Parts: sequence; structure tokens; C-alpha cells
Amino acid sequence: MVAQKGKDLLLKLDSTGSGNFITVAGLRSKRIAFNSETVDVTDADSAGRWRELLAGAGIQRASISGSGIFKDQQSDAEIRSRFFAGEISSWQLSVPDFGVVQGAFQISSLEYTGTHDGEVTFEMALESAGPISFTVAP
Repeated sequence: MVAQKGKDLLLKLDSTGSGNFITVAGLRSKRIAFNSETVDVTDADSAGRWRELLAGAGIQRASISGSGIFKDQQSDAEIRSRFFAGEISSWQLSVPDFGVVQGAFQISSLEYTGTHDGEVTFEMALESAGPISFTVAP
């Protein structure tokens, strides 16, 4: 995979539940992280006293975060309403030449900041709320 433009990493929300995704407007940076907890099953009989892990037993999760410029467009209103309602919605993160990650996420953090001589910006974080799918880019 060759270098990609960061602006092509897109975060999208299915605002109606119909499978039609809208791009979250104004985002300047986006990040996704996948994590898998481990379950330690080491005991006194473990070979060489090395830690042993139970395969496939830990909790898996995905976290998405982003920050950008507040634009008060459709996606901003959708984000605000979902955060205050505590809703779980379908989201996509499109990674150029890699694929699309899709699943149920809940907005876990929403912050707005601004200075007297600058623009209003926002930061948001999402946590997975179910299985995540991955579709390889064509």
C-alpha cells in the first residue's frame, strides 16, 4: 500500500438506519484503534514459567476518534442528538486502499472548544457496541 491522503479517511454515519451513510463534516483528523483483552491462564505448571493466554477469550473492541471544525451542518446535528440520547448507531470508517470498517458505535465523548481569535472546533470519540465488520477495498 502506498502513502494515502489523510483527508481520504472518512467517518460516516447512517443517520436514518436505512444503510445510507453521510460523511461527518469538518473532521480534520480521524483515528481508529482495535483492542483485544487477554485472559491469563498461567499456572504453576506453565512451561518455563512463561505466561499462557486463553485464545479467543478476551473482549474485543474498536475505538474511533476525530477532531475538526464545527460547521453546524446535518452531520453535526445528528452527532449532538445521538450523544445526548445515548444512542447506538451504525457507523463506517473508510480507509483508502484498505477497506471499510462498519458496525454499531456509541458516542462516548463530545467536546467543543474555541478561542476568542479562532474557530470553534470539536472532538468526538466512539466506542464499539457490537460486532465490527471489515470489507476489503476493491
